[in-house]
Amino acid sequence: MPTLAIAAESPLQDEVRDLVAELNAALLALTPPEFCFHMSVEEMAGDDTTVFVARADGRAVACGALKRHAGGIGEVKRMYTRPSHRGHKIGALIVERIESLARAEGFARLVLETGDRHPAAWTVYERAGFTRCGPVLDYPDSQWSVFYEKALK
Repeated sequence: MPTLAIAAESPLQDEVRDLVAELNAALLALTPPEFCFHMSVEEMAGDDTTVFVARADGRAVACGALKRHAGGIGEVKRMYTRPSHRGHKIGALIVERIESLARAEGFARLVLETGDRHPAAWTVYERAGFTRCGPVLDYPDSQWSVFYEKALK
């Protein structure tokens, strides 16, 4: 395994834009567009969001973000690991970083929406202590979505 580093970075870099484009394509291959809740890299660059990028030997290979909401709720967003780097628990490490930041900022709860055809993602979240729940935030209840939550306090 190459040397891995995870840090908060701007999503407005070509390498991160490429990761997000791969993520969007992967999601659209499995889910109708109207049930894909993408954040653009410009939205990810907002003050309410912190983006973590995993780099293997300096190359961006995975990402994930914490989006802040009112009421002490943080949302896990834009989780993606390139196929070439899956199986090394990089997603789990990014979720740990997101949770650590959310705890440091005093959030009471983390939530997320993922697709109904993403069992690898479910495994990452369940191993991190998330449990399935009903719809969160303003997401519609649909057959295409699976929702998770984790209490932090």
